[in-house]
Amino acid sequence: MRIATWNVNSLRARADRVEEFLERQDVDVLAIQETKCKDESFPWEVFEHNGYDVAHFGFSQWNGVAIASRVGLKDVERTFPNQPPFGKGGKDPVQEARAIGATCDGVRVWSLYVPNGRSREDEHMTYKLAWLRKMREHASAWLAEDPQAQILLAGDWNIAPEDEDVWDIDFFEKNRITHVTGPERAAFQEFVDAGYTDIVRPHTPGPGVYTFWDYTSLRFQKRQGMRIDFLLASPALAQHAEHAFIDKDERRGKGASDHAPVLADLS
Repeated sequence: MRIATWNVNSLRARADRVEEFLERQDVDVLAIQETKCKDESFPWEVFEHNGYDVAHFGFSQWNGVAIASRVGLKDVERTFPNQPPFGKGGKDPVQEARAIGATCDGVRVWSLYVPNGRSREDEHMTYKLAWLRKMREHASAWLAEDPQAQILLAGDWNIAPEDEDVWDIDFFEKNRITHVTGPERAAFQEFVDAGYTDIVRPHTPGPGVYTFWDYTSLRFQKRQGMRIDFLLASPALAQHAEHAFIDKDERRGKGASDHAPVLADLS
């Protein structure tokens, strides 16, 4: 089974690229983030025409997550229980479309779009950490209930866990940029401590290996990126990881997302 995660940064704008990617890379399951559309404007035909079942969760032109699978799609769950809502200034908190889960050929796949902290002092950072804390509680409970559960936490984590995961850690610290702070990295590490494994890094080692390049300042051309998209597997699933890679070609060319797909092959 080949599983991928990809923040497409507007699915409607990149529907053709997504369709070509699925065929070119022979993907069985795709976890998608930032669809940026409602169900009524979701391009269902792109997936159904190519033999994929698809589940989507989106309210508006912001956020949005989906899972497309050609190996089965069961027990769809939109949001995880008690997912923290967000309301600017504490007013009118709403549930954002940031998590969707489904079982695909025995693997419980979660497509996650972790909130962006925006700035180190912003209220979004508090929201981000609370969101991660609640998700980790559930992820830990799933393994406690069934240590043999095959679970994949896939998505845009908006965290660079290691210094080598950003193009210049001194630049990030000097400018007080998010994604690399102690609390964010500690939140990511809690998933690892709970038993989840990054199944991609062993196959894509070293500094300068990124999954995201900002559109501004020619970051891609300058090789100034971040590794913030991950596939974290439960112990029972991680042992089946045979190969993984980042499809950097999808960051090239006209109409590219600012993220590259991340893929893993499971026996």
